[in-house]
Amino acid sequence: MNQRVDLRFNDRPVRVPLGVTLFDAASWNGIAIDSTCGGHGTCKKCRVRFKVDPPLPTSLDLRAYTAQEIKDGWRLACRTPAASDADIEVPPLTTRPKAAMVGVGRQVILRPAVRKRYLELAEPSLADQATDLERVLGALTDLDPVADLAVLRTLGPTLRQSDFKVTAVVADETLIAVEPGDTTGRAFGLAFDLGTTTVVATLLDLTTGTPVAVESMLNKQQPFGADVIARISATMLDPAARDKLRQLAQETLAELGTAVCQSGGVPPEEVYEVALAGNATMVHLALGIDPEPLGVAPFIMSTRLLPEVRAHDLGVPAHPQARAVVFPAFGAYVGGDITAGLLASGMDRDPRIRLFIDIGTNCEIVLGGRDWLLATAAPAGPAFEGASIRCGMRAADGAIEAVTVAEDGDLKLTVIGDTVPKGLCGSGLVDAVAALADAAIIDASGRFTPDPLAHPLADRLTMVGKERVFVLHWPDAGDPDHRDPATSVYLSQRDIRELQFAKAAISTGWRILLEEAGLETADIKQVLLAGSFGSYLNAKSAIRIGLVPDVGTRRIIAAGNVAGEGAKMALLSIRDRAAALALLEEVTYVELSDRQDFNDRFIAQLNF
Repeated sequence: MNQRVDLRFNDRPVRVPLGVTLFDAASWNGIAIDSTCGGHGTCKKCRVRFKVDPPLPTSLDLRAYTAQEIKDGWRLACRTPAASDADIEVPPLTTRPKAAMVGVGRQVILRPAVRKRYLELAEPSLADQATDLERVLGALTDLDPVADLAVLRTLGPTLRQSDFKVTAVVADETLIAVEPGDTTGRAFGLAFDLGTTTVVATLLDLTTGTPVAVESMLNKQQPFGADVIARISATMLDPAARDKLRQLAQETLAELGTAVCQSGGVPPEEVYEVALAGNATMVHLALGIDPEPLGVAPFIMSTRLLPEVRAHDLGVPAHPQARAVVFPAFGAYVGGDITAGLLASGMDRDPRIRLFIDIGTNCEIVLGGRDWLLATAAPAGPAFEGASIRCGMRAADGAIEAVTVAEDGDLKLTVIGDTVPKGLCGSGLVDAVAALADAAIIDASGRFTPDPLAHPLADRLTMVGKERVFVLHWPDAGDPDHRDPATSVYLSQRDIRELQFAKAAISTGWRILLEEAGLETADIKQVLLAGSFGSYLNAKSAIRIGLVPDVGTRRIIAAGNVAGEGAKMALLSIRDRAAALALLEEVTYVELSDRQDFNDRFIAQLNF
């Protein structure tokens, strides 16, 4: 019996062992299939279509697809074994998700760690037998660097081929290169925000402080799960997964680094420094450090401050001697991305009491001002990323990102890309639930009301199987009187419950920080919503469901990609880089998981 089968994914042939799932077969061969659960059968997003002779559907297929889709050959890749040769269609994966590119970074005094000095040196003679290195270092009158061994390997030929007219490149206190001619106008850095879902790269001109190019893409680790716990679990279940996750993280950074350099017309060799902000798990995985202790109590990091890291340790295309600045973390679940965000937002320099919330699968919360800062992490779950939501999707073309009730009582939907709605992203989910709560179609407990008092939206309540749902968008095709709700974009009772769990965790977190500080909601002068999701969240809706404190919509600010902004600041100013390190001593971490009252307080925040 043949123990291997031949598959074609989008006309790409691969040979795999008999019986492996299509999801694993694709992942092993670098073929991206959308998934947020890591192939465990819970997200129902790993859609593939057999072009001919589809296998019998599983029970999960029957719940994920309509009867026509089953007939057309659609199956879930994670539940379909490779049982015979097959030709398979894989829908394209969104690789450029909507992301906030600009944050609230404050002005910095341009003083990068990378400095260039043009030197015209005297040639050696019998009367002047100073070594090549002594000649270079002696001319750097305002600097006192030490030389990398790599510099010495090429120093002699470089000096003589350029008639001793060269440019010295110094990073911090190290001479990392000596280049022929005058290259003082060419010095660049790469700033990365390494997110669990989305990674953003910015190419900076270090001589002017201006951004040259910005690119973003989905983290290639996505097939291993939507959140850090899923990825940590993958390494615990399969030791080989750690190396694979490191490889995928570095492939993501390499592709983005190459893309921004190409976009900016900059050779990678002119990138002399890299800054990376990411949560503790992402940093551990990118560097190949075992993340297992982060996933089990008492949640211990390998280190808060890393030893010297170079760009090549992260797989980033750059000058061979380029250093990497990796932001330190406060704790296992308040990582370097939050350190960078606090730096960019100036939380430690503002006398006002402000609340910083980075909403995601793991929500980080910081309260305080110039005199003190308290931080915690709340397990919000993947609802805001569109995972665990029946019609949920990432913030990409076709996602409903805003929902309002018009004056005539009907719904008004805002769709990314101004196209036909395909699903619901996190900001649209919050808007939809807030609108239904205002319309009394869901009650304070989050349940659909039995009789919504003849509200104009009431006719959108229907059933999908045995579950009550609210239809946000009916498909344009088909007889309006015989439409199948399962083909619509809808909000289910379970979706509402997922949002309740997420908002209750976050609300409990900032309320506990207020208590620890002896403050009331009224003492908060500003709420900063960090990250891409915070940039598109409707403040009024967030207040309505209790996600953020009711301080008035004008005091709720979309901070944007402050992690990326902090990474840029670290490249542009050694003073601000030092300030980021100082934050480690200024922030007090409050652990929620060991509080005996957390569950009771969490339950108390479930209502809308």
